[in-house]
Amino acid sequence: MIMHYNVNTIPVGVLGASGYAGRELCALVASHPRLSLAFATANEQRGHTVRVGGRTVTFQGPDDVALDGAAVVFCALPHGASLPWVTRAREAGARVVDLSSDLRPGHGGGDAIYGMPELSAGRDGGLLREQIRSADVVANPGCYPTSILLALAPLVHAGVVAPGATVIANSASGVSGAGNTPKREYLFAEVSDDYRAYGVGNTHRHLKEMTATLGTIGANADLVFTPHLLPVARGILSTITIPVTAALDDPLAIYREAYADEPFIEVADQQPTLHDVVRRNVVRLTATMIAGTRTPTLLVTSAIDNLVKGAAGQALQNANLMLGLDETLGLPA
Repeated sequence: MIMHYNVNTIPVGVLGASGYAGRELCALVASHPRLSLAFATANEQRGHTVRVGGRTVTFQGPDDVALDGAAVVFCALPHGASLPWVTRAREAGARVVDLSSDLRPGHGGGDAIYGMPELSAGRDGGLLREQIRSADVVANPGCYPTSILLALAPLVHAGVVAPGATVIANSASGVSGAGNTPKREYLFAEVSDDYRAYGVGNTHRHLKEMTATLGTIGANADLVFTPHLLPVARGILSTITIPVTAALDDPLAIYREAYADEPFIEVADQQPTLHDVVRRNVVRLTATMIAGTRTPTLLVTSAIDNLVKGAAGQALQNANLMLGLDETLGLPA
């Protein structure tokens, strides 16, 4: 059932608020004209007070909050730890946006709706958006899948990806994508002035989410995904090579048509950069044919902020839909 609220503010809660995505959510809620923060939990940092979004937030223990005091609970807990709390929040009567991988495609999924509103843009009459609006639980997409799937979906829908193609996606992410748990390899001295691949050999956990979703939208292609670590705080830049059925005279035309009504997708003539997207809830992308290949091949470049459109911003976008609010409300575009 869709719940419409006539009060001035709608209470929401954040589980796992001390992480990067959790803090970003608290900041977005603080500036949202219709939402108020009912609680923010952090197990190891309970009792700690921080400033986020220009406001003071005191973290509570997860067992110390009233889950039924929130219309929507954002679950920003670690992968593998989230599902029990999703269940508890639902039993308390709250709707849930889960930012972990626990309920995403390829990871079990269950009854959760995949929260990528633009995925079926231009098709199905906005069916996915309608499913998000009425959902009790939404699985918020991963950051890498957001940058890659929204670059591929219009081509799949248009039928221009070569059958049986191998799509190669190389993505570079800021260090915040690894979370804020202290690890030696993410120390400043280890990351600064360096650049490296990880999760090589198609082993990164986001691959399951991407391949399952591509199968759902009808793609007949393999995906080779290699993430890289950038010595910056935030942002993802993905470069994706796609064998296509024939050379495209105007590859951007496909994207302009598919995303004509999408407020958070920018189709650009120039190559996007991280500066274009940092602290914004947008995907900025462009596409160009690659010269000198025997097989017609398209290069698509997309850029997002991994903490906003890749996590907290997209979660808030989904919550706006679930609460019957304007989808763009409170989001930095």
